[in-house]
Amino acid sequence: MSNDIQTRSSGAPGSTDARQKEKAPRYGSAALTPPVDVVEDAGGITLYADLPGVSRENLNLHVEAETLTIEAESSLSVPDGLKTSHTEVGLGRFQRVFTLSKELDTEKVSAELAQGVLKLRIPKAEHAKPRRINVEVA
Repeated sequence: MSNDIQTRSSGAPGSTDARQKEKAPRYGSAALTPPVDVVEDAGGITLYADLPGVSRENLNLHVEAETLTIEAESSLSVPDGLKTSHTEVGLGRFQRVFTLSKELDTEKVSAELAQGVLKLRIPKAEHAKPRRINVEVA
């Protein structure tokens, strides 16, 4: 997701360099921060991230140590024969990074993507789950 086009500084209008520059991504490596709801219960946390126009193939989820990274690219295409006259959001790249608690079991993360909403479930580790302690009468 980086700009691989190399240009020279001369770039006169109509030159190959100027044409390549016009094809370069409009925002470079910029990304939108998707809104995310986090719900915690006794068993863990559930994250709901709004990722409109993102397909499963353009979604990357990474958990490394205590960091969860969500990276996605939307693929809203214009149907054949039509042309956009105005675009409110021209950037189709999303990125969000979370620091996870050590109480969460990052080996058991599950993910679902439906209707532009990513649902991530991260259960609590066994040592962090509430448990009942039996008291014996002496």
